[in-house]
Amino acid sequence: MTLHTTVAAVTARITERSRPTRQAYLQQVDAAAGRDPGAQRLGCANVAHAFAAMPGGDKDRATALDKIKVVAPRAPNIGIVNAYNDLLSAHAPLQHYPDLIKDEARKLGATAQVAGGVPAMCDGVTQGTPGMELSLFSRDVIAMATAVSLSHDVFDAALMLGVCDKIVPGLLIGALQFGHLPTVFVPAGPMISGLSNNEKSKVREQAAQGLVGRPELLEAESKAYHGEGTCTFYGTANSNQMLLEAMGLHVPGTAFINPGEGVRQALTREAARTVLDLVKAKNFTPIGRLVDERCIVNAMVALLATGGSTNHLIHWVAVARAAGIVIDWDDFSALSDVVPLLTRVYPNGSADVNQFQAAGGPGFVIRELLDAGLMHADVLTVRPGGLREFTRIPSAQNGQLVWTDAGASQDETVVRPASSPFSATGGLKLLQGNLGRSVIKISAVPDALHVIEAPARVFDSQDELQAAFKAGELDRDIVCVVRWQGPQANGMPELHKLTPPLAVLQGKGFKVALVTDGRMSGASGKVPAAIHVSPEAAAGGPLAKVQDGDLIRLDGVAGTLQVLVSEAEWGARPLAQMPAELRVANGVGMGRELFANMRRNALKAEEGACTWL
Repeated sequence: MTLHTTVAAVTARITERSRPTRQAYLQQVDAAAGRDPGAQRLGCANVAHAFAAMPGGDKDRATALDKIKVVAPRAPNIGIVNAYNDLLSAHAPLQHYPDLIKDEARKLGATAQVAGGVPAMCDGVTQGTPGMELSLFSRDVIAMATAVSLSHDVFDAALMLGVCDKIVPGLLIGALQFGHLPTVFVPAGPMISGLSNNEKSKVREQAAQGLVGRPELLEAESKAYHGEGTCTFYGTANSNQMLLEAMGLHVPGTAFINPGEGVRQALTREAARTVLDLVKAKNFTPIGRLVDERCIVNAMVALLATGGSTNHLIHWVAVARAAGIVIDWDDFSALSDVVPLLTRVYPNGSADVNQFQAAGGPGFVIRELLDAGLMHADVLTVRPGGLREFTRIPSAQNGQLVWTDAGASQDETVVRPASSPFSATGGLKLLQGNLGRSVIKISAVPDALHVIEAPARVFDSQDELQAAFKAGELDRDIVCVVRWQGPQANGMPELHKLTPPLAVLQGKGFKVALVTDGRMSGASGKVPAAIHVSPEAAAGGPLAKVQDGDLIRLDGVAGTLQVLVSEAEWGARPLAQMPAELRVANGVGMGRELFANMRRNALKAEEGACTWL
């Protein structure tokens, strides 16, 4: 299939824009790859320290001490970077993965070591609390922890064990700093389905109105989040897995296999076999070469085709930059105009990710996009068959992994072919106007609410909005402006706790929208929300000019976000300053003191909110 002209044009302009930084990055990758392999480049004392704790047989293979009297290469050594903790349901299964990987490596005459662990926090736990203000920056902390882990420099390949919101982008950014290493990502899969996402949302809205109490709310939440694996809605965590499939960084079809399925262990072992195959000279494929401009565009297309998390308009900008590639929201917007929406998964529909997988999952979507000329087929992946291998679904037959074509959609209310999509355009929309640049997850919003025009009510925090709602002050057509929520202000926490009260107002028949320089959850739903407004208010962005009563028009059709005041008045209006007490409070407690430098140096949301550039 011929590549779509827009996909080709966007890829070409990204390539041209990125040429200086990409060339510099590849020079670094090639220089590192050209050194002696693994531990051979270190002194004897360094090597002894690195392998001191290894079992005897592994130590001999890793150091080639068993071949000391003959000229022979040592065995390849895999570095495992693990996001395991048993607080996060998605990461709890990772506890036993290193043992599986080490066992499989031994069978193949290789070795594996846990190079290090990275922090992994759950946005679901910290939502609406001060701890959430560490969440965005935890991505860069994870990237740094990955670099620390791999800096021991005794590895020939790497396996990245992690799943959730900031963990995968952080692992990927960190892995790309070691772009000379073949690298495969190893997820754990979603939990089995519990209380439906729609039912959960109903109870949340009832709680926001005081119709049910804490016992009823806790019961509903516990039925929804009830076991090991990722949450079952299509938020940031599950979007991560979709994008990694589209980038060819998984064992094909690994993303949405439940942790308890027998095939999951087999896929984890297959990850070890896959990365060792990449180490071989003829198949040598370092991640820095694999993640190129075409690979990044494929991820962007997959995000749009599935109505994935808006958080990736920040995270994948940072991921791309880690590989020397420069993308922006104009690129996403141009692709969104031609990429059809092929899935309806909550919050874009009622299905969860288990239903998505049963209907055809990533394999179906990737095949449809390839066949429609909307993805680059000529890319490197961790498998020799290229991206076409990622159109197949794994299963176990007679104790062996086999992959079969995704076939036709098993449920066209969940996934559809590119010839009859849910929408002709993607799920995300760029908004521009005198308030700056922002994005909206339009696929989750009913068509009748794609345009909202109403007076503004300005809030300095999400707590202020919650208080006004409880006091009955918001029962009218309203655009809620929540500012001082960007990276420099307070670390850009998720504002997902605002969804229930705003949904209640919308349910009463009012026209409601949210405008903020903060983040909304990747699972943000039916309320129109212009998020990531950039530049943020704390950096002198025009959001700081908005006053109560200003008429704001959010137009998801035309792609505009405007304050409807005269140009002269808008130009003359002063910028409000972040309240001093709020600035102080944002930097104190819950470890926020340690993140002051990150807040100070964070780039704009559209620049990936990076703290390391």
